[in-house]
Amino acid sequence: MAGKTAKMKTSKAAPKGDAAERIVDAALVLAADKAWRDISLAEIAEAAGLSLADAYDIYPSKGAVLTGFARRIDRAVLAGQEQEDRGGSARDRLFNVIMRRFDALAPAKAGVGSIVCGQARDPVMGLCGLVSLARSMACMLEAAELSASGLRGIVRIKALSAIYLATLRVWLRDESPDLSRTMASLDRHLRRAEWLAARCSQLRHKHDKEAPAAA
Repeated sequence: MAGKTAKMKTSKAAPKGDAAERIVDAALVLAADKAWRDISLAEIAEAAGLSLADAYDIYPSKGAVLTGFARRIDRAVLAGQEQEDRGGSARDRLFNVIMRRFDALAPAKAGVGSIVCGQARDPVMGLCGLVSLARSMACMLEAAELSASGLRGIVRIKALSAIYLATLRVWLRDESPDLSRTMASLDRHLRRAEWLAARCSQLRHKHDKEAPAAA
């Protein structure tokens, strides 16, 4: 009993930010060893050296833990922003940002694979994951100096989310040291999106020119 009391006191004395990081780290380690759907919040709390009550105060669900992880990756991408990333085309900037995201994910690749698999098999968890994904992709767009606001921003977020998920599946299977398959996939999807955007812009411009004549 005394040992449990000491553990509780230690967890409460730990800074909240540090405890939040420990919870995310513990979840990723557990996910690397077993199916995400089989992991409980209580198990994550124990692995992080916290009581369930303390962990719940920080992350009340496994979905919240994943949101915390996503925010950690978002911060890592933004912190790695280089001055040279600001040049080039929108496609080049997005390519650099998304590849920097995969670099940030790399240490937790096994856990990420388990989580992605779990979300694919659980519609509810998958929908919750899409909400977090949309926030992250909005962040990635802003990092690439592309607005994520308004109707155009919504379209961009949806398009980038689709591109990211398609490339993520390739990244999870890519064992090459230079991630050549991942880069090729991302480049292909971004070029396709760029072509579609240009085509839509041309059609819209043509429609705007023809509209007064039709009136």
